[in-house]
Amino acid sequence: MNVETTKAPTPSAAERARTMATRGGPAVLMPAAEGPLAGSSMGTAGPISLHVQPLLHHVHADGTTALLLPAHHELVGLAWQAPRGELTAMLEITDSAPVRLREPVRGLLWLTGWLQALDPKESRAEALAVAEKQPDHRLLDVGHGAVMLRLVPASLVLADAEGTASVEPGEFTDARPDPFCLMETGWLRHLESAHGDVVGQLARHIPDELRTGHVRPLGLDRYGLRLRVESITGDHDVRLAFSRPVGDTRQLAAELRRLAGCPFLNRLNGH
Repeated sequence: MNVETTKAPTPSAAERARTMATRGGPAVLMPAAEGPLAGSSMGTAGPISLHVQPLLHHVHADGTTALLLPAHHELVGLAWQAPRGELTAMLEITDSAPVRLREPVRGLLWLTGWLQALDPKESRAEALAVAEKQPDHRLLDVGHGAVMLRLVPASLVLADAEGTASVEPGEFTDARPDPFCLMETGWLRHLESAHGDVVGQLARHIPDELRTGHVRPLGLDRYGLRLRVESITGDHDVRLAFSRPVGDTRQLAAELRRLAGCPFLNRLNGH
């Protein structure tokens, strides 16, 4: 069986960015301000940066991002003090592998734009909008010790195994997240923990010089399956391309069965 392992078709940069944002990995907010900050623990002049982990974040389809922070956090005050209630900021979202790897980070997404302070009414409205897509009990704290802020992106930059790419907000909006992005973690964890023999079958398609390494499931999308080979010489990623992009679990199972030749793959959810 001839399976393409190099230069295989991949999702576009915009699709990969949407997928990463939809997965909602750990995020860090990095605002910056010019000059001394009144009441800041930094207390120095010049550019000042604060790295903040939001209590919760949600990236909407247009790239606008809702951020939940403690009401008395210093950053909330900075946003209100900024001209027009907008503070230049960048949000970094980390995409991590679904299984434990020695190098777990698969990619990073940076959204740079304007951080907006929201009044209580706007904050509650934003929380309701997020709850429709991403229900979370922490949203109930809005108005009770927590507030919502909004990041309006001017630019997005993606860095992953395919390289670094700039994504325009309009491109991000027009793209769609991978149809399997919210199921990928469960599937690949089940694949590794319960079906090591299948991983071994898939490993037949990686280059000969890599087969002595430890083969791990790394990623899954509508274009193919990615494997990570951990060896004494370093880590190597290999993409096993599907014969065509897939759009549902039936098509996905057929393509994985083609690669592995294993009837287990009729039961992707492990049932």
